[in-house]
Amino acid sequence: HGKMGRVIRAQRKGAGGIFKSHNKHRKGPAKLRPVDYAERRGYVKGVVKEIIHDPGRGAPLARVQFRDTYRYKMRNELFIASEGMYTGQFLYCGKKASLQIGNVLPVGQMPEGTVVCNLEEKTGDRGALARASGNSATVISHNPDTKRTRVKLPSGSKKVIPSANRAMVGIVAGGGRIDKPLLKAGRAYWKYKAKRNSWPKVRGVAMNPVEHPHGGG
Repeated sequence: HGKMGRVIRAQRKGAGGIFKSHNKHRKGPAKLRPVDYAERRGYVKGVVKEIIHDPGRGAPLARVQFRDTYRYKMRNELFIASEGMYTGQFLYCGKKASLQIGNVLPVGQMPEGTVVCNLEEKTGDRGALARASGNSATVISHNPDTKRTRVKLPSGSKKVIPSANRAMVGIVAGGGRIDKPLLKAGRAYWKYKAKRNSWPKVRGVAMNPVEHPHGGG
């Protein structure tokens, strides 16, 4: 803006300080398994230990226990739960996994029209797209020559990604979260208290000219 003024809120966001995310009670980063030989060639079986709420996230998470492919022990992974997952369910990850809700397989192995979530944007990044509650992406078409797959993202935009990228079959659980109104300011207060400092928002129009381009008048 032309005239000298205060640093406005949007500019202060990046500095951290009071704008850090509130991750004290968070359960941890929700990711797919690190891609290994077993997933690339065949599949590996895991069991859903529990389905848990993650503070500051609309979607529930699933603790999934896998056998370690190399050593005699168990590996616990934190997945984003897909709709219809239950405790004690077996799910399979890998190239040869079947097309069942909760299974993780490369998008190249899925038929067109498959609805997926927690989709990798780049091969092996362990899930980046369609992770919010009730969200999903759709496999549109494959190009076997270039080993690429077109997917339709939750925003409606279409993206071409490598066919080796993995995704979980189904939609993210916790859909319909926004159907119920928050009703009162206190509920919004608690909702954003768990997330980060982004509420309440003072409108720019309500400020003075020094504080915002919309201020004054």
